[in-house]
Amino acid sequence: MQLIPYKQNEQICLVGPVQLPVKQGNFEATFQWYTWLKLDQPISSKEEVLDYILSANLQESQQSSVLVYGDFEHEEEALIRMHSICHTGDIFGSQRCDCGYQLHESMKMIVEHGCGAIFYLANHEGRGIGLFSKSLAYLLQEEGYDTVEANHALGFEDDSRSYEEAISVLETLRNKPVTLITNNPRKLEALKRHGLLADKHIPLWGGLTETNRRYLETKIKKAGHIPEKQWF
Repeated sequence: MQLIPYKQNEQICLVGPVQLPVKQGNFEATFQWYTWLKLDQPISSKEEVLDYILSANLQESQQSSVLVYGDFEHEEEALIRMHSICHTGDIFGSQRCDCGYQLHESMKMIVEHGCGAIFYLANHEGRGIGLFSKSLAYLLQEEGYDTVEANHALGFEDDSRSYEEAISVLETLRNKPVTLITNNPRKLEALKRHGLLADKHIPLWGGLTETNRRYLETKIKKAGHIPEKQWF
């Protein structure tokens, strides 16, 4: 357990690693799993953390975590992915998006590379609007809205995600450069502002279906995602 200074009067409590064997079809690997919790009051010991979580109602919310593979602290080159939780895509295998594909493909890429980490960001559902609001956005999409228009119609920004907590955890686990698996320039900029990344990134396009084609097109046309090639 580590207590990481965060913003004023806040800390991040990082727990791990836990050995996590993973099997998905023919893919098998053992990751080191960490989870973290943002604390809204000063805490200085393990005992205080345990007292805190008894009254924090953590079952009412999601917590973020990170899967680490290889010698993440010391290897010169490491791949990382900042992956936003997608209840429908990651768990149910929904074909309305490409999130499940990107999550599982990133795990394979990191294992093949030999070192890396996947940050699984629990407060990023629906690009930051939450699961319930996301279901309302889906209903609007069935009426013809695209993903950006649906978020705006509900009164949200098209993307309100923050990567600050994850970057603080990344800086604790590793102080060497990383290469980001992403098509999203906002993720690149978030890491650049912390001096953690140059221009290096690896695009991850795939999982195209007729049911997610418009979703992927909107990512490029309205959210500024970097296309690997013109495949639409």
